[in-house]
Amino acid sequence: MYNPKKNNRQSIRCKNYDYTKPGAYFITICTYKRRRLFGVIKNQKMILNKTGNAAWKYWMEIPDHFPQVELDAFVIMPDHIHGILWIVDSGAKYFSPLVGKRHPRGTSMTIGSIVHGFKIGVTKWVRQRNPNQIVWQRNYHDRIIQNDHQLFRTRRYIKNNPSKWSG
Repeated sequence: MYNPKKNNRQSIRCKNYDYTKPGAYFITICTYKRRRLFGVIKNQKMILNKTGNAAWKYWMEIPDHFPQVELDAFVIMPDHIHGILWIVDSGAKYFSPLVGKRHPRGTSMTIGSIVHGFKIGVTKWVRQRNPNQIVWQRNYHDRIIQNDHQLFRTRRYIKNNPSKWSG
C-alpha cells in the first residue's frame, strides 16, 4: 500500500531542465543492490562476462534506436555503467544545450527515455536466462557536461575507472 511519508520519491533530475536538448550527458547506471552482474576487474582491467557483453552490445545499439544520439567514452564495471551520451542536432555537437527535439517516430528522446530503453534491453536479455533476476537500481545519475574541461575530465574518469576499482 502506498504511504506518502515512506514512498515520497523526489526527482534527482535538474529542475526545469529540458533533457531533450542537444549536448553531452554523463550517465551512471547502477545494478540492483550493486550486484556484480557484468564481470570482474583483474589487473586493473574490466573482464566482461556474458551479461557484461550483452550490456556492451545494447549500449552500442543505442544510436540504432535513437539516431539523434552519439556515443562517447563509456565503461562497464562489475556493478555499474558510466557513459557519455551526446544528443546531437544536425550532426553538430554542442556543449550548451540548445532547442529540444522529438524523435522522428514521435516518441520521447529525452535522456531518460534513452536510458530506459537501454535498461529494458539488458533486462530482457538477463530474464531470458534468469526470469527472477532484478537487474537495475531504480533511476540513474546524470550530469550535464558544459565545456571542454568537464568533457576531458569525465572521459579521463571513465577511462581510469577500472584501475581505481577497490571492490
